[in-house]
Amino acid sequence: MKGKVQTVCGLVDPDSLGRTLTHEHLFMEFDVAYTPAREQEKQLEQCEFSMGNLGWIRQNPYSHRPNLKFNDVSTTSAIEEEMAVYKKSGGGTIVENSTKGLNRNVNFMKDLTKNHGVHIVAGTGYYVEAAQDKQTLKVSVEEMADFMKKELTVGCEEGADVKCGIIGEIGCSWPLFEFERRVIKASGETQSATGCPVMFHPGRHHEAPEEILRLYSEAGGSMSKAVMGHLDRTIHELDGLLEFASLGSFCEYDLFGIEISHYALNTAVDMPSDAQRIARIRHLIENGFGEKILLAHDIHTKHRLTAFGGHGYSHIFNNVVPKMLDRGISQDEVNKMLVHNPKNWLTFAK
Repeated sequence: MKGKVQTVCGLVDPDSLGRTLTHEHLFMEFDVAYTPAREQEKQLEQCEFSMGNLGWIRQNPYSHRPNLKFNDVSTTSAIEEEMAVYKKSGGGTIVENSTKGLNRNVNFMKDLTKNHGVHIVAGTGYYVEAAQDKQTLKVSVEEMADFMKKELTVGCEEGADVKCGIIGEIGCSWPLFEFERRVIKASGETQSATGCPVMFHPGRHHEAPEEILRLYSEAGGSMSKAVMGHLDRTIHELDGLLEFASLGSFCEYDLFGIEISHYALNTAVDMPSDAQRIARIRHLIENGFGEKILLAHDIHTKHRLTAFGGHGYSHIFNNVVPKMLDRGISQDEVNKMLVHNPKNWLTFAK
């Protein structure tokens, strides 16, 4: 696989990827994120998607039960439409980050590629401890590594003719659970053995990303093949951001399109706007880290799809890139973030 990218439809040349979003979801359940609504709003937890309810759903995305079902017929139908638009908007590749605990469907991903001509890269591994069943929580480091290596080199458990192209997203909490420490170790060992790309979902604390990379590198993982996702909601101080970037992993801003400051999964911090994301990215570029930045939306709930009143998978191309150019980020730097950096990350080293 050295020098190639593994998609759900086979190995491809890295130069064929085109513009790439490195952290999205196309089929999953996110019940693990359910957050109870306030008592006076309990009746809205099962409300229908409508203009009258959409404002509340946007403010409380994890309290709306139907919003967390990202795998029903209405969702898959909407995503079929989204992929057609994504292709027309100049999209080439999507990296799908659903792993064990999120009810991944690689066969659906394969159908999307065949229907719309968009490369899709599937992820293997394990999401956070809270998403796992009791049997999975007992799995050893060796068993985890064997499982991930098999999905990367032989085939997936629910689609034997489909291979994964990355490890991740590897779900981590703060503080880390012992299960998650084992997963990080297994990820580092598997990366070292295969040369594959790796994606981490850090716990919601500014110290979480550095701890994850330390454990990963101690297990043999290459920093040049690691991505730390969700930096939007994790590291908010510019000095801390530069300090983390100096460790050598890719830095991913993958929550574009979320313009609600209230962050239900960590109310201690404010979710940044797209404009603030762009400002932080420009700061990284100005300090020499332009070749280490990746972009995505991390769409994982219905309300962010255009069919349900959201921004959709083409938001970065259509709305964010023009604002980046307006804010002094050059087209060359944009191309790095959307084409060159994803290509470099996704290409197998062995």
